[in-house]
Amino acid sequence: MAVLDITEIMDLIPNRYPILYIDRVDELVPDEKIVATKNVTINENYFQGHFPGNPVMPGVLIIESMAQAASILILKSEKYKDKTAYMGSIKNAKFRKMVRPGDVIRFEITMKKQHSNMGTVDCIAYVDDKKACQAELSFIVPDKKRPEAE
Repeated sequence: MAVLDITEIMDLIPNRYPILYIDRVDELVPDEKIVATKNVTINENYFQGHFPGNPVMPGVLIIESMAQAASILILKSEKYKDKTAYMGSIKNAKFRKMVRPGDVIRFEITMKKQHSNMGTVDCIAYVDDKKACQAELSFIVPDKKRPEAE
């Protein structure tokens, strides 16, 4: 059973179709860890051009998916309530397995460090319990609240 469903995810992060890449959150320990899921289907709009006849999910969208899962983790912290998290940097990104339609990606994001309005997370994306991608992402959370939260 999901800890957060798609409606609750959309309440937290500003992303919407076609740029919302997290379908559910399966586990969440605020300020520590999140496990989230994305179901990859042939209906994704990017498969029309990447690559027709041999569809592969673009690596940059796997990173974006990890960033969205990380944003959910960050924004479930009481100190960042009603704010927006932005990606600050990507380090040590490695792509280990192609992601194709029909795959289910499990994202495991762990908080590495937090300081004031900045921090770092370690991210791993798994398909069939095999690492598909990993990266270290940094984030920034400006002091300003989201406009719709005011």
